[in-house]
Amino acid sequence: MEEGTAISQFRFFQRLSGESSRGFLRKAANDSPSPIGWERAGVRENNFDRRRSRFYAAVVRKNLAKAFKLTNTLVFRRAPLPRSYMDFLGRKLFLFLLTIQGLGAFALITLGVILKKSSVAHSVMHPRIRHEINRAGIALLPMFIFVALALGFLVVGQTVSALAKVGATDYLGSTMVIVIVRELGPLLTAVLVLARVGTANVIELGTARALGEVEALEALGIDPVHYLIVPRVLGMMAGIFSLTIYLIIGALASGYLWAFLQDVPLTPGDYFKQLVESLDWLDFALLALKTIAFGFFIAIVTCYHGLAQPLRLEDVSRVAVRAVTQGVIVCVLIDALFIVLYLVK
Repeated sequence: MEEGTAISQFRFFQRLSGESSRGFLRKAANDSPSPIGWERAGVRENNFDRRRSRFYAAVVRKNLAKAFKLTNTLVFRRAPLPRSYMDFLGRKLFLFLLTIQGLGAFALITLGVILKKSSVAHSVMHPRIRHEINRAGIALLPMFIFVALALGFLVVGQTVSALAKVGATDYLGSTMVIVIVRELGPLLTAVLVLARVGTANVIELGTARALGEVEALEALGIDPVHYLIVPRVLGMMAGIFSLTIYLIIGALASGYLWAFLQDVPLTPGDYFKQLVESLDWLDFALLALKTIAFGFFIAIVTCYHGLAQPLRLEDVSRVAVRAVTQGVIVCVLIDALFIVLYLVK
């Protein structure tokens, strides 16, 4: 009787208001005590996650309150310039606070999904994760080999030559560790991956959101964060970590090759001995943490701007520029935080 009542209410409501049936379909399914009610209401049982899915858009709006009522933020972004300079600064500050709140909540939601659904749908998720690792790592390896050679010739080689001219080759190891291992290698890798893969994430997710593909996943009972965001986050983290290692090794090796061609009086044994003596376990630990943090927050920023707000097709390019800009700012802030950790060690 309850199932028949829910279906009849749905049909009456549809004839009366003429509105879309998807929302009431979900209500009719939830009011039904058995899966039969789901089928009669037109809502299939979730086969991607055996537990009943909570639809992503509703969860986001509940957790973020006004931050995800994007009609308000879109009004601020598209409104004409205010006459007062203080009003302009106030608007920018307000948008900045909303962005921080949205990014923080989106990061917490993503972490929760990673931890809660790590054992769900292995046959679906593992191929997607491997695909994202290939896109953010293996596919970029030829470009990073070229960048490592160029970085070694332009930076490391000239540094070795300059130190040899003033007789300061004893400081070569510590200089290379500070410049390449700690700072330039991880930061350059993060910026390049952001420009290459992060932009693609924004465009792909923004286009999917504009065309209604995300809502289609929700209607099928698939959590978009689990299916679209988690593979990108894990792939970006693994890709940046691996590419940073290759970039550092390639830059240090090609730098010595350039110095050798310039007849710098430094044997390969002395060069690599200084490098090993200048490194300790904390350098390796902080390098791993920094690259993983770069990958996580770059993926969060780009996926947030592509997925977590309603978009039109003409908005995608502007959102991509905004996401890349904020990604660079986030990378610089993370790098500054790790500089402080290096200084206090």
